[in-house]
Amino acid sequence: MRPDTPPADNADTVDHAAEAARLERTAGLYPEDAEALLLRAAAHLELSGDRPAATALYDRLLSSGDGLENPHLVRALKASNLWEYDHEAEARAIIEGIRTAAPRDPAPWVIIAESLESHDELESAQKTFTEAVDLLLRDVPEPPYATHPLLFGRHRVRRMLGAAHDAWDSLADTLHTAPVSLDELHDPKRVWSLGSDNPAELQAELVRLRAELGTYREALSRPFPVAVLHWPTRELRELLTAYPDLTTEYPSHEAHLATIEASLRELAASGTQNLGIVSGTLPSYEAFAASEGSSPADPTLLPQYATTLAARGRAVAWPPQQGTPCWCGSGGTYETCHGTPTL
Repeated sequence: MRPDTPPADNADTVDHAAEAARLERTAGLYPEDAEALLLRAAAHLELSGDRPAATALYDRLLSSGDGLENPHLVRALKASNLWEYDHEAEARAIIEGIRTAAPRDPAPWVIIAESLESHDELESAQKTFTEAVDLLLRDVPEPPYATHPLLFGRHRVRRMLGAAHDAWDSLADTLHTAPVSLDELHDPKRVWSLGSDNPAELQAELVRLRAELGTYREALSRPFPVAVLHWPTRELRELLTAYPDLTTEYPSHEAHLATIEASLRELAASGTQNLGIVSGTLPSYEAFAASEGSSPADPTLLPQYATTLAARGRAVAWPPQQGTPCWCGSGGTYETCHGTPTL
């Protein structure tokens, strides 16, 4: 599912052009969140049918002076949008550029592979999905939640191509929790059952559609990660200088980092998926406390602040992909830093 997808509630009654304009205005008020807000605005413009305006927003982001958090995602969304209004050559060029760049974030891979799939480029879609899972999941003991669409999409395309199951397909089967199997959901012959006059076949199709709808609703119910709050070294020092009562929450920066990793591992072990980390800043936290009519020294505000940052698109998925820098900012890879289990 696209990470910029607007909420499904009342989707048919939303004035997408007006909502896009509102999000653009909001981005002007909160420049630190402009990337996430403008991506959502572009999605609304696409839904309104104004695809050239959506492309203009993607170009605005890509040409902005400030560094983007995920330029590959913006390019992938631009390519997908361009192809939908007859700019196929440019879209293909962008897609090839993303494949060559091999980003470590799964979202751009999902977008470009699904774009190829939607235009009946099934072989290319399969290759793209496979490149992504080979890059991001090779030697990874547990696929992060954000990578599940890659495995499910690859399974779907290979089913349509009639390819035999391989190890990645088997992994997708184990991650799929709906009562109807992936093989059945992705059966390319399903379309024929829609024209059947056999009640049993129609009933079976209703069961499959309910399973698909349940999976889609589950994904939409988790639009942002369950996030744990991280204070970088300087920010934590400024926080504790201004509000020393919070020292009981953060006895040291090292203990703070260890607590974050331990909390996330515990959540993962309990079955919680879609986990993330948000980094706080003192000005942002003080502004949040003021909006809540409370003191920043109140420790009960901290988890609320984390949830608010996650809802604003500030979360970074946990655990990081293999070979990427650790979330703590040490500069080392996650595997050699906090990804190393403590004995």
